[in-house]
Amino acid sequence: MSSSAIEPKSSDLVCQLDNVQGVVDAHTSVRWKKQQDAVLELSEHGIVLIVEETACLQAKVYLQRELFVRCEYSAEGRPRFGVSLGLFVDCLNTFSVQGHSSAIEIHYPGPDMQLLLKSLDSSDFCTYAEIRTRIPDTISWDYNLNLLEPTPPSVTFRGEGHGDLQIDFMYHVNTDLLAAFHCDRQVSHRYKYKFLRATTSNIPSSVIRDNRGSKLTIGRGGMLKVQHLVSVAKPAMPQPHVDSAGYQQPSRIAYIEFFVKPEVDEDDANDT
Repeated sequence: MSSSAIEPKSSDLVCQLDNVQGVVDAHTSVRWKKQQDAVLELSEHGIVLIVEETACLQAKVYLQRELFVRCEYSAEGRPRFGVSLGLFVDCLNTFSVQGHSSAIEIHYPGPDMQLLLKSLDSSDFCTYAEIRTRIPDTISWDYNLNLLEPTPPSVTFRGEGHGDLQIDFMYHVNTDLLAAFHCDRQVSHRYKYKFLRATTSNIPSSVIRDNRGSKLTIGRGGMLKVQHLVSVAKPAMPQPHVDSAGYQQPSRIAYIEFFVKPEVDEDDANDT
């Protein structure tokens, strides 16, 4: 296929990535089932990918413009479009060669509102891909997140079913695991296990190994927010600058967020 066949005449966004695999890993972290729809939102700050399920679980991947070696944005407002998450991740993965940090260029929109991808690694040949987009259908979420601080400082996970399981994390005992803890009153909320599991279970091992930290927040009403800071640095390059506090420069970090709504008892629902 010739480049002129898919080269857009004008684009809202033209950007270049020097590490496809890092972005594949970040998006794989929010892929909890085979068939998922996602929404991509573009802005002068970068790209946000949003995934939702049954109005109970939402995940976001933030790719800030500093992650791109080139980023040209000319749209008015913030264009949003829907894609198949599985197709998007699989398509990105075709540009990634194991042990090699592949570079690609991303255009939106194409002549028929497609998302266009083009390889940049070789002058001898070039790989193109077109991903059909759709009008997004998203749900408005009221996050209303504030920190809560119980006493004594601890977090307890309790599961009930054919048997009972309880895991206690005491802040003063687990300071190597819990780097910080803030809460002003004791709270208790119920969440579906499959949604809690989705916040961590799909993160690739390479991302977990280089994870820069995670944060769990419970807001008023029980909204659970789980944040991960993951490295997307080029594997063949020296490590980026790390400051005295041990934090990596934000230009090499992708932000992943999960929001989980609590289960509501029927009695509580009838009272509202």
